[in-house]
Amino acid sequence: MPVFKSVDAQDVFRLASDIERQGYAVIEHFLSAEQLESAREYVLKETNKHNSEYFALHGIKSVTGSLFEALSTSVRFKQMLAGIQAAGLGRSVPEDEDIFPAVRCLQGRTGLKESNYFHYDATALTALVPVFIPNDKDQCGDFIMFPNTRRIRKSVTINIIEKVLVQNPLSQKFVALLIRRKVLKPVRLKLVPGNIYIFWGYRSIHANEPCDPNALRATVLLHYGDPHSHHWMSKLFLGANQRRARKINKNALPG
Repeated sequence: MPVFKSVDAQDVFRLASDIERQGYAVIEHFLSAEQLESAREYVLKETNKHNSEYFALHGIKSVTGSLFEALSTSVRFKQMLAGIQAAGLGRSVPEDEDIFPAVRCLQGRTGLKESNYFHYDATALTALVPVFIPNDKDQCGDFIMFPNTRRIRKSVTINIIEKVLVQNPLSQKFVALLIRRKVLKPVRLKLVPGNIYIFWGYRSIHANEPCDPNALRATVLLHYGDPHSHHWMSKLFLGANQRRARKINKNALPG
């Protein structure tokens, strides 16, 4: 089992404070050189299966045997994420709740279609680990966000209404237009492979900018702490997003 970089209690409070203050926190060199290489080898094997087009892997079963499975099941890592939520949001996560991994690889024509997909996450906390980032390209898929634009909602209905208002093609195109015209100025992150970036996914509108279709941009997102995990409407909404991802993956395969 890989051993990941650990943080102490003081670091946990600092990370939670950074997220509140600037919208995100960073742990540099979270993955060792060997771990990053292992993650890259896994991603490259998967890209060959998907005809060098966009694909996403959702859930622990989809990343079996990879570094991403090891990270998602790491007790120490889970304790860190739980500690950040307790320190920053004053909420505890049920002990039986698992980390949900999602691997996203932007490449080819289908990768371009996945840019500027502004959304709120289902979970309170999201950790993002870049694996491949084409920082030598003009379009490298920078991560952009409007941090902490809402609170954790008690009502799942209000949560879903807000998500629908943001996560529709018209709203997304309008936000992207306002950003291009510099009317809206999001926080923009130049991602560094091997670092980990942590933010309130539930509370922050976020997306990635376009990425050169001839380049590979791969990240793993680790979602933890769904405030509405036991509500049927939340599960239905999550299921719809996963079906959308599977449809895109299927269309990207050679046929």
